[in-house]
Amino acid sequence: MKTALITGITGQDGSYLAELLLEKGYRVVGLKRRTSNIHTPNIDHLFKHPNFEVRYFSLEDASSIYRLLDEYQPDEIYNLAAQSHVRVSFETPEETVSGIVLGTTRLLEAARLIVPNVKFYQASSSEMFGANTEVPQSETTRFEPASPYACAKLFGHNMMRHYRERGMFACSGILFNHESPRRGENFVTRKISRAAARIKMGLQTELKLGNLDAKRDWGFAGDYVEAMWLMLQHDTPDDYVIATGETYSVKEYLEKTFEIARLDVDKYVSIDERLFRPEEVPLLLGDPTKAKAVLGWEPKVKFDQLVRMMFEAEFYGDSFNGSGDPDDE
Repeated sequence: MKTALITGITGQDGSYLAELLLEKGYRVVGLKRRTSNIHTPNIDHLFKHPNFEVRYFSLEDASSIYRLLDEYQPDEIYNLAAQSHVRVSFETPEETVSGIVLGTTRLLEAARLIVPNVKFYQASSSEMFGANTEVPQSETTRFEPASPYACAKLFGHNMMRHYRERGMFACSGILFNHESPRRGENFVTRKISRAAARIKMGLQTELKLGNLDAKRDWGFAGDYVEAMWLMLQHDTPDDYVIATGETYSVKEYLEKTFEIARLDVDKYVSIDERLFRPEEVPLLLGDPTKAKAVLGWEPKVKFDQLVRMMFEAEFYGDSFNGSGDPDDE
């Protein structure tokens, strides 16, 4: 039985990935930070599984990393942990950068020393393309990070490549925006779907949003974790853009959600300039050609299906709704 370690287990990606690996017969060890609010709704349904367990650790504490790698001797490591809210990274740049940059480095170095034959997945981000408006964006597109989060992710991405050049089986997924009912409530897609449901139920009267013109390539997190796994099953390690190849604005996401909810956008939605990013990324559109050709990966959930899934999970209830945990890719 293979053993996989997943950092950021309580986030949407960690929970979907854990489900996938357990279905494939893995032993899964989820790693999470110790916080004062122990909130784990995304993985509560997994605790009774005999091959699943959660351990506390910190990417700021090298000793905890070395100890866990030595104890479990994992075959695969999926590094998903991060403070992943881009706008928050402008307000807490040092914490964001420290966790991603030094945390990733600590984990890679510990893996090199303790489990040198491990297969390592690094969660990179489309935010690394930043201000580069060349579209579509592929593995060869120039990176122009436009936030502390993106700068930190680019460092982690390059550090992973450095360890790969030294012989480690290390891959990165340059994932474009991916959503689900388990997404944290502070992300715009979940904020929209939750507000629409609450307005429909008479629990909320207004939704405030920032820039509606930003365009994103939105997919379903459950599809994207399959790509992570496929990367580590391939013969050679590499980097892959994971995306749908379609882009929609925040305004289009909002309008589609309110159309499904049968609500009037103009009646309930207002713009709050405090919610704008200090430096905006106007357009993200991924080219997943390489992932499709090499890994045989295809996104299954379309944009309209994703929007409906998000709203209906809020309106009808979903026991796995997101926690807002910052360990959420």
